[in-house]
Amino acid sequence: MPPLREVLYISLLATDQSTTVVGQIVTLARARNLRDGITGLLVFDGMRFCQHLEGPPAAVQALLARLEADPRHVALRVLYDGVLAQRRYQRFEMGLAEVDVHEDLVDVDALDGRAALEYFIALRSRFDISG
Repeated sequence: MPPLREVLYISLLATDQSTTVVGQIVTLARARNLRDGITGLLVFDGMRFCQHLEGPPAAVQALLARLEADPRHVALRVLYDGVLAQRRYQRFEMGLAEVDVHEDLVDVDALDGRAALEYFIALRSRFDISG
């Protein structure tokens, strides 16, 4: 099995966007990600997006390029980018967790690299994930 790539990034909802755009984003992403072999989890706290995604390296790179060009969010910052031996997400092509506790994503945003990834993974059990 070829190696996978995993990326964790954080961004802010653009000021001209309504929070209702999140549902539209996830609906479109699920179909595209299923086609491209990408799985992951998107967490939204009403202001910040934090997404952990994984898949074939070329597909992840193409998705990152689309995300960076997407005007619905701004200030995208990759917190972690690395090789992954086996998927962390088996059940869904893009899970969504909407959270009311803003501190969780603020804390993730304060970290970088493996520390950010490990903190996010530790938070997953607290998220109510729809997938």
